Order: sequence, then C-alpha cells, then structure tokens
Amino acid sequence: MNARTSPSILATAHGSSAPSFVTTASSLAVPYVERGRGEPMVFVHGSLCDYRFWDAQMASLSGRFHCFAPSLSHYWPEIDAFGRSDFSWEAHVEEIAGFITALDLAPVHLVGHSRGGCVAFHLAREFPRLVKTLTLADPGGPLQTESRSQPAFMPPATNVLRARAAELIGRGEFDAGLSMFVDSVSMPGFWSKSPESFRRMALDNALTLPKQLLDPLPAYTPEAARDVKCRTLLIDGEKSPRMFRNTVDKLGQWIEFAERATIGGASHGMNVARPDAFNRAVAAFAA
Repeated sequence: MNARTSPSILATAHGSSAPSFVTTASSLAVPYVERGRGEPMVFVHGSLCDYRFWDAQMASLSGRFHCFAPSLSHYWPEIDAFGRSDFSWEAHVEEIAGFITALDLAPVHLVGHSRGGCVAFHLAREFPRLVKTLTLADPGGPLQTESRSQPAFMPPATNVLRARAAELIGRGEFDAGLSMFVDSVSMPGFWSKSPESFRRMALDNALTLPKQLLDPLPAYTPEAARDVKCRTLLIDGEKSPRMFRNTVDKLGQWIEFAERATIGGASHGMNVARPDAFNRAVAAFAA
C-alpha cells in the first residue's frame, strides 16, 4: 500500500489550494496556504497532519484574519524531504520562527494543536517578539509536576502503545498502526469513524510517526510557562484524553495571562469535529 499521495492529486480531490513556498534564512523552503486579510494568524499542525488539518479554520477565520497554514518539514506535501534535515521539535520551532520572519508577519496570532502546540509554546518562549497571542489546543508533551531532579516522561503504557504503532507503520501496516495511535490520542474507534479526508491526510504523513517517537517532546514546567509573556488561550475538548486536559489545567495555572475554553462534545481533534465552536473561541480571543 502506498501511504502517500501526489500533492496535485490531493489538492484537486479535497478542494485544497495548491501550496505556495517561502524560503527561510536557513534556506528551507516551507510549503503553506494562505487566505484572508487582516492581522496575521499562523496555524501549526500536530502529528500525522499538515496544512490541510486547518481547512475549516482557513475557511472561517479568514473573514477576520490573514490566515497562514504551513506544513512542517518531513510532512506532506514534501514527499522527498524525509532525509533532508533532522526531525525534531526544536527544528520545527526554528522553522516556524523562520517562516514568520521570511514573510514579515510578526507579531502573529499563533495557534498550535497537539505536537504543534508544543512547537508554538516554545516559539512563544524563545521568540516573544514574533507572537502577539498564543492559542494552544490540547498541547502535546509530558507535565513536570514532581521533583525537578527527575525528568518527566509519558506514562510507560503510552510509550509501549506508541512504539507498537510505529512498529506496525514501519512494516507497512499503516491502517493498523494509525488506528492504534489515533485512537490513543482521541478515543477508541475514532480512526474507523474518521472522515476520509482525515484518514487520507494521516496516511500521507504516516512515515513521520516513527521519526516523531524518536524525538520525545520536552516537559512543561512552571519555569518554562513563566517565559510565556503574551496573552494565551488554552483549549481542550470535553472528551479529550485526561493527559491533554491535565496539561491545559496546569498551564492555565502557570501562564500569567492565560484564558481557558473547552469545546463541548469534542475530543482531541476539536477543531475538525466542532469547527464552529473552535473558530468562535479563537476569533473572540484574538479580536
């Protein structure tokens, strides 16, 4: 089974715009789509996703904001990018910072989901002049709530499950591996009930998952959270797994200028499952 699809074929099939490219100061060509006018809003996708993950936000929020959705390195549509550069959350922080700078967008309303929430969180810490407001939706990564002398890791059962998912994908059993991983970050049965557009996107990005699992996300700590000085909106889904809701709870306590929103009836993919509610929350916050 071929896990990846031609960008031109998929853009036509899903009604997505063909991407533009901008070259950063580090000579990295970043694919992205943009839409609308107004203050710039930049979306950072998470695991198994790309700029298509934000289609519902681009369609709605572009009425009030100039929306930009890049695809991170190694993700679709850059199907030949797998060996071009290191895959790491730190590289992706630098990449999005370079993207914002190359397009002269700063300061932006920055929106990150899941792993992309971790990228957005650290971008706001390290490049505060680039960010006007920060929205984190179910941000990924462990919490450091115990002794600072002991590093924080994801629960062992979670790591075992994700390692098994990566093993299945590495053997070409994409559907089985993606089902295991996606259900674990959302809810049982989510993969089998997902729209075809989401399943196709995840299949296109399946080979990034083993790379991601070799690059654990850093822990959120009170010290790191205090570095975030911009207004921040923390979003979770009413049915999101407890690990994400715990992170949103703690960051709400630790970030000085934090606000909260919960998307009723939604799990981890709340911006896709309940786009109207998600978009209202983001627009009201960034207004």
